[in-house]
Amino acid sequence: MSGRKWLAAACGLVTAVAAVAVPAHAANPIVTNIYTADPAPLVVGNTMYIYAGRDEAPTGTSNFVMREWHVLSSTDAANWTQHGAKANIATFGWAGADAWAGEVEPRNGRYYWYTSINGNGAGWMNIGVAVGDSPLGPFTDAKGGPLISDSTANSSGLNIDPTVFVDDDGQAYMYWGGYWAPRAVRLASNMIDTVGSVITPQGLTNYWEAPWMFKRNGVYYMMYAANDTNGCVTDSAYACQRYATATNPLGPWTHRGIVLGRVSSTTNHAGAVEFNGQWYLVYHNANAPGGGNFRRSVAVDRMYFNADGTIQQVTQTTTGPPANPGTPGGGSGTNIAPSATASTSYVSPWENLAAINNGGTPAGSADRSNLAYGNWPQQGTQWVEYTWPSAKSLNKAAAYWFDDDQGIDLPASCQVQYWNGSAYVPVPNQSGCGVAGNTENVTTFGTISTTRLRLSITSKSGLSTGLLEWKAFQS
Repeated sequence: MSGRKWLAAACGLVTAVAAVAVPAHAANPIVTNIYTADPAPLVVGNTMYIYAGRDEAPTGTSNFVMREWHVLSSTDAANWTQHGAKANIATFGWAGADAWAGEVEPRNGRYYWYTSINGNGAGWMNIGVAVGDSPLGPFTDAKGGPLISDSTANSSGLNIDPTVFVDDDGQAYMYWGGYWAPRAVRLASNMIDTVGSVITPQGLTNYWEAPWMFKRNGVYYMMYAANDTNGCVTDSAYACQRYATATNPLGPWTHRGIVLGRVSSTTNHAGAVEFNGQWYLVYHNANAPGGGNFRRSVAVDRMYFNADGTIQQVTQTTTGPPANPGTPGGGSGTNIAPSATASTSYVSPWENLAAINNGGTPAGSADRSNLAYGNWPQQGTQWVEYTWPSAKSLNKAAAYWFDDDQGIDLPASCQVQYWNGSAYVPVPNQSGCGVAGNTENVTTFGTISTTRLRLSITSKSGLSTGLLEWKAFQS
């Protein structure tokens, strides 16, 4: 929740209300008809979602009153749609109050919402997990009890603010905690059980609360709220967002600097995400009309990296970022397929592998004017692959399928994969691999750094597959 030292007011149970999606105009804060806090961004395909708690404290109240979690979405990072409350205290039958900070992490086609919530038993804050089949739910309790509580060995002094990260090898990690020292643990593949012992990560200088973990170009980043007066803030009742990096998801961490200075609310809670080729910082402040420390509002601004991977301190704006719809289907950047060396499991003697990255623009799936790749008479799963002499940062691919009605047909399915240094694995957070004819099928995914990108193609029964063009976009 980004709780600081205040106790929250007791909250009654409420039931999520189905709400009609409400559009919001570009500006910071992005929503002003209600107060929203502790934002957690997630990109799925060509949409950015923000999961946030709702501040309901009356004017003059000096406690948090939070009973539900809301979802916002945007396809351009500037204009936002409100989807209403998608989970609340009543989602967890074992909980009694305090719908504090949470984050949603996708895995195996489902969406796991990790939240800070006060249980009915002994102790104060716990971490629960709900699950849904889409980014908008509906969400239900996935475990029937806390994932982390005061009874968990080596738990935090305040079990709040979970951030969950799934690495390229499929291992999931969770960080959380308040009061000067974070905690971390591995999660099982089912995403609702822990594996091994809870550890206390080292190196997060002046940590207070609100961790946020992500990975970029093979480097792990951890942002977190700090309230020291050593260059962070001048009043320790407020906080900044510091960040650290590591070469291992469990650390040790090396402090790098400040990514977000003091905001207008005492708490400072942020998340970072790449969307349509641009990085964004999502955070809260007290800038909405009638706002305050317990009536906060979500804001979004652009975030930039230096050439050495360090983060430039984010400039807070009242206008918010300009609209960034990206290219059709999501993602952005430059098609670098023409610079790659193509290879394949099989190419027909009368087709040509050079078709897939020769820069052609097909008129339709039967177009042979710019060469065509096909693997007749092979059936089942075949592949094409790009190799670059040095690692490339990629976040999107696009396939235009070949269909000659003579044995080569649109595939049954496909998957984008990459070489992680030891094996081919699916690209993270893949938006889906389309198999439609007469169109460019775009697949967006979390940014990867690799020298090899592969398209695995599975044919329909008795048929083979082919491509007219396969693009790979540098992020």
